[in-house]
Amino acid sequence: MRITGLGHAGMFIETAGGSILCDPVIGPTFFGSWFPFPDNRALDWHKYGNADFLYVSHRHRDHFDPALMQRHVPKDIKVLLPDYPTDDLEQDLRRLGYDNIVYTQAGVPLEFGPLKLMVTPLRAPSDGPIGDSSLSVDDGTASILNQNDSHPLDLEKLLGFSKPEAYFTQVSGAIWWPMVYDLPQDAKQNFAKLKRDAQNKRAMYYIEKVDAEHVFPMAGPPMFLREELFKYNGYGLDDDAIFTDQRQFLAHMAELRPDQKGYEFVPGTVVELNGGELSVTQTLYTDAEIDRIFDDKWSYLAEQRDSRQDEIRAEEASRAAVLPPAVMLAAIKEWWEPLLRRARTIRNGVGGIVRFRIGDLDMVVDFPKAKVREYADDECIYWYTIPADLVSTNIADHEIDWSNSIFLSMQFEVGRSGKFNEFLTTFLKCLSRDRIEYVENWYAEQTDQTEDAQLGDWIVQRRCPHLRADLTKTGKIEDGVLTCSLHDWKWDLASGKCLTSQGHPIRASQVEDALFREATTPAA
Repeated sequence: MRITGLGHAGMFIETAGGSILCDPVIGPTFFGSWFPFPDNRALDWHKYGNADFLYVSHRHRDHFDPALMQRHVPKDIKVLLPDYPTDDLEQDLRRLGYDNIVYTQAGVPLEFGPLKLMVTPLRAPSDGPIGDSSLSVDDGTASILNQNDSHPLDLEKLLGFSKPEAYFTQVSGAIWWPMVYDLPQDAKQNFAKLKRDAQNKRAMYYIEKVDAEHVFPMAGPPMFLREELFKYNGYGLDDDAIFTDQRQFLAHMAELRPDQKGYEFVPGTVVELNGGELSVTQTLYTDAEIDRIFDDKWSYLAEQRDSRQDEIRAEEASRAAVLPPAVMLAAIKEWWEPLLRRARTIRNGVGGIVRFRIGDLDMVVDFPKAKVREYADDECIYWYTIPADLVSTNIADHEIDWSNSIFLSMQFEVGRSGKFNEFLTTFLKCLSRDRIEYVENWYAEQTDQTEDAQLGDWIVQRRCPHLRADLTKTGKIEDGVLTCSLHDWKWDLASGKCLTSQGHPIRASQVEDALFREATTPAA
């Protein structure tokens, strides 16, 4: 088996039973903000586009690049479609002309001669754009796991496919926190470090559990080449960003697992696996060039910034004309109010008024009343400032996921009163009837979490209130605070209160209290 790095989460897998093109992206994506790091334009995209299979892990535009696919990927390619609860990705692909769809089933292997593969989707509201997935591949000569951005809960089932020899996984950030938030600089720096540490912890959790012999960090970081975002590359010029690169993560991994074999996986990296033997070569960049990219990163990024402004200008020219404030308000009101009326759990979870300053429009979304209207000196729990051309473009495109467009662009500002509100972010990535109904039903199914488990001196509900991870595997208690290692969410066990976000309480009691209640409860 041969695996070639294509940049970011992209790879080209050549097997004994055919080739698979995974997550090909050149960009720029997210309104011209994200570019793959390092530059991957010089790859032979015509060659990689003529694969036997296309696998797009999810709809995020740093994994799904329609313009590249239109230029280089033939329409008759077999598309491995993850088994998602809504058909948004399938409709995206069909609109581009890709109709040769292979419908995969969640966690069910498919065989194509000697090639065996399995797509494992995640379906919770917080998983990417309502869905993320991993790809397992085995052709008899080697076995690999391309986990990219996904954070699977049931690793035992995933690893039941085969024991991967090579493991490809995300280690860098893909979020806008804390960079765009209205915070004091020292708070931003502190939160950025906490976020980087949490990402490292999560990546190491999976690396230890998968226990593959060979590890390849990938799926980030991006390059930010817009002038106003350039400072947020890497850890940031002011140490207030979250984007760990491959070399930085490998150094961290070497400290914690010195015997673990890790490799840099950049555009043009070729990994050969055969019968347990592995070789890694570089075909696009020399070793000296790779050293300069990582060790003299800011000079490399500055050269990229100075040479690629035409791509940014072209993206800006493609945006929709700015709508007048009254027209924009009417369009959002017509679009969002029917969704709000269906989103009872989300409305209750947000529990307040959210302000949007969009160019000359100053509006609010009153979640308790399911209304969109002009701002009227309301007390708000969140407030966004967003350029009007971004919102006008999303209205023109009827973009149903604003995290997959505006928010990941980082071309906006936000402030909040209190903690992160997951329900608000969920609403803004679920701007369609299908998505709202799915998420409302998903939340309803999470309310019955009756099974308990003992963790140290505490009896807690076994399933994490956030995304239902098994806390006997992912939970750790220190000083009465439970932390779920998958997403670093925390709970005060004495009160059951979530310390990370509004809502999401946990059921918990100390062992002696639970035993006393059991002993004194009359028999039925």
